[in-house]
Order: sequence, then C-alpha cells, then structure tokens
Amino acid sequence: MDISARLRYYHFIAGLLANQQHDPLCSACKAFTNSVRDVRGGADEFMQAHAADMPGLPKENAMVADINRMIAELTPLQDAVGQKKAGNCSLPEGVCFVKSSKALIDRISS
Repeated sequence: MDISARLRYYHFIAGLLANQQHDPLCSACKAFTNSVRDVRGGADEFMQAHAADMPGLPKENAMVADINRMIAELTPLQDAVGQKKAGNCSLPEGVCFVKSSKALIDRISS
C-alpha cells in the first residue's frame, strides 16, 4: 500500500475512534481501548518509517497533523470491559463498529 493510502487509513480510523469515544458503550469497551493502542502504535511506527518521504507529500502533511491531534486526544479506559461479553452491547453478533473499521487495514493492505 502506498504512503498516501496508508495515511488516509490512519486519518479515517483516528476520526472514527475520536467519534466513538463519545459513544457510551464503545468508549467503555475493551475493543476501543485495544484499537486505540494498536492504532497509536501503528501510526507512530508508520510515521517514523516514512518520515523522510513526508516532505514530498504536502497535501498529506495536513492529514498527518490531523491524525496526530486526533490520536493524542483519545482517552481509552485502562480497565475497559468487553461490552458484548458484559451483555451491554445490542449490536448483532459479529458486528462491532470499532473492530469492523479496524479490519479495513487488512483488506486494503492485501
């Protein structure tokens, strides 16, 4: 996947997580906490690996600033509980807003 597509993914997922942070169930869910951790780590690793390429991508640099801001503002609960397992989430079995969106990286990377 090229740099621009990966940055677009991180921009999308950071925005999604920023939005779901205000959802009463998602924000208290272990899937949200794990996703924030994974996205932070993945974005940091990606940005460091491609730091030399970023100056040549002026449009994407604005996205990088947005990504960093959104990720920095995420405050997942350290003691989060899986909301489906706790019986609180009423989404159908196999459906999770956070996990479904996070799975996009596998689909666009292949």
